[in-house]
Order: sequence, then structure tokens, then C-alpha cells
Amino acid sequence: MSGPVYFDNNATTRVDPRVVAAMLPYFTESYGNPSSLHHFGARVAAEIEQARGQVADLLGARESEVIFTSGGTEANNLALHGLRAARPARRHIVTTAVEHAAILEPLEQLAAEGCEVTRLPVDPSGRLDPDLLRAALRDDTLLVSVMLANNETGVLFPLAEVSAIAAERGVFVHTDAVNAVGKIPVDVDALGVHLLSLSGHKFHGPKGCGALYVRRGTPLQAHLRGGPQERDRRGGTHNAPGIIGLGQAALLAREELAARAMHTAGLRDLLESRVRADLPGGHLIAAGAERLPNTSCLCFAGVEAEAVLLLLSQADICASSGSACSSGSLEPSHVLQAMGIAPGIAQGQIRISLSHENTADEIEQLLTALPPILARVAAVNI
Repeated sequence: MSGPVYFDNNATTRVDPRVVAAMLPYFTESYGNPSSLHHFGARVAAEIEQARGQVADLLGARESEVIFTSGGTEANNLALHGLRAARPARRHIVTTAVEHAAILEPLEQLAAEGCEVTRLPVDPSGRLDPDLLRAALRDDTLLVSVMLANNETGVLFPLAEVSAIAAERGVFVHTDAVNAVGKIPVDVDALGVHLLSLSGHKFHGPKGCGALYVRRGTPLQAHLRGGPQERDRRGGTHNAPGIIGLGQAALLAREELAARAMHTAGLRDLLESRVRADLPGGHLIAAGAERLPNTSCLCFAGVEAEAVLLLLSQADICASSGSACSSGSLEPSHVLQAMGIAPGIAQGQIRISLSHENTADEIEQLLTALPPILARVAAVNI
């Protein structure tokens, strides 16, 4: 594969050619509407149900528990708003301070509508103290929403323990698993969650297609209305090519998960060992926490990440930062702020997120490019 050295796989992944091949017929040949009664549409509907089974198999779920969505953001919104609408008497929701905006922003909306939201802190390694969760639960708590893996640091959260604590008080549990599914084993029964969000483009499927797992018996009111699709839980014509691509990506992830994880973990460990040895100014964030096998969050004191990323891009190396550019200055990531990372360090955040398509040679390219770039940026900041 030609192109840039790509280390931004937590943002999106390349669609697997096998996924593309599975999708193509549903653009130009089998293009019928799966909701139509004629056989041309019915064939597409059957393929959608096969994809539903493939996604369910990846999660250890029943097919009837999978709702197709346009991606992780819609799945999160459906989980939060749909459960809240179905159980309006309970108005308290618990989450963490390091969730993705696709959780935090819908919760801000729910707070404006009268809900109370508690954001639990994390420790300096990005981990959640389960005792803080237990203390936060109340008689009117509706939901606990805790991500399975942080998209910036890769830190894994103890969802099985979270679910057990919530069960003591009869509280529902949702997890934004968008950056975990396809990278680590995810079993909804082992996790004990009621709702789980995923997105295909995070594990070599197409953009614009995701899913929400809804455990049987969990109340959920439709968020998008306009048809009986998805058992009246999500109206609108099915994105047949996307759904079939998502199903194929789920099938491949299930078959290849162990090998992919072993490969990316080896590259991550190589990168981090070399950073420790060769870049004494580098900080490995959450190095002591249990993390995704593909994610390294590096911080370099005295530099601004934006400048480093632009120079890496000029060298045809693609990475990202959790920081956002606002009014000409970098604002440290809310995740690193919640972890208590000093601003002078947090502003130099570089996230390296790998896939099974990356190679050791690409890691070497990064390690060769970084020192002069860091020196150049640091010299300008003096």
C-alpha cells in the first residue's frame, strides 16, 4: 500500500479491501430498498440480517439486540436520549470526566432539560476508582455511561465492575465502546452492560455506519422517527452498502482479532521503549494502566503539538493530538486536564494509534523524524 505513514487509526481506519468488495454490489446491482415487499428488496433485507448476525457475533449478543445507526455518535445519542425518554422519572446520570464529546455534549443537553449529571474524576493514570462510582449512585440514578477504552490514552475501564456496582442499585449501564470494538475482545455478557455503541470505521469498516447494542428488556424510545425500520427503534431507509460493509468488517475483526492485537501491541511496545531510551523529554501518558494494544499517548514538554503534527505531516507522517486549536492557542485536552497533567506537558500531546497494517519500518521512520522536529519546534518556543 502506497501513501503516507498513517498513525491516526483511532480517528479512522482504512476500509479493508475485502469490506469494499462486499459492499460494491449493493450500490449498482442489488440496489433494492430492503423495506420493499418485492423479492429484489427482500434479497437485500436478508443480507442486512446476515450483517446483523455478524455484528452480534462480534459482541456475543443476540441479533435482535443490534440496532444499526449512522455511527458511534448517533448510537450514543440514541442510548442516552432513548433511555431517558423511556424512563423519565429518574433524572440522575453518572459518567466520567474523560468521555468523548459524543457523550459529554448529549449529556449537556439532557442537563439543560432537567437532568443532573455527575462526572467522575480519574487518577493521574486515567483510571476510574470504582468506589467513587459506588458513592455517586442515588435512588434516582437512571444510567451510568462509562467508555470502554479512552480514545486519547487507550486506557481501559473496568466495565464488568462498573456494571456490578450499578446492578446493586438497579441502574442501567451504557458504554461508548467505539474505540474498543475490533481492537480487544468485547463480550456484552461478560461486561454486563445494557447498551453499547460502536462504529465501523474504527475497525476497517465504512464511515457512516455503526450500531447500538440494546440488551433484551432494556427500555428505549426511538430517537429518529419516520418509519418502522429497526423494529421501530430507528426510522429511515437502511444504508444497505454500509451495513453490509460493517458486517464484513465485524466478521474479519472476529477472525483476526488476536493476530491484530499481537501485532499492534508489539509495535506500540517498540515505539515506547525507544521513546524512553532515545527521547528523554518524552512522557508516556498512562503507561502503567491497562490500555488498548494499539495506542500510545506521548507528551513532549516545551512544544506545541500542532506545530509538531504539521511538520510530521510535511514528512508524510500522519498522527494526531487530543488538543484543540482555539483562537490561535492550543487548549490542552480535557482528558489530560482531568488526569492532572501539567499544561506545559499536555500541550505537547501526540497520539500514535496503530493498526495491523502498520510496520516496524514505519515506527523507525517516526523515530527518525521526531527528534529534529521536536528540536526545531522547541527552538522557536524559546
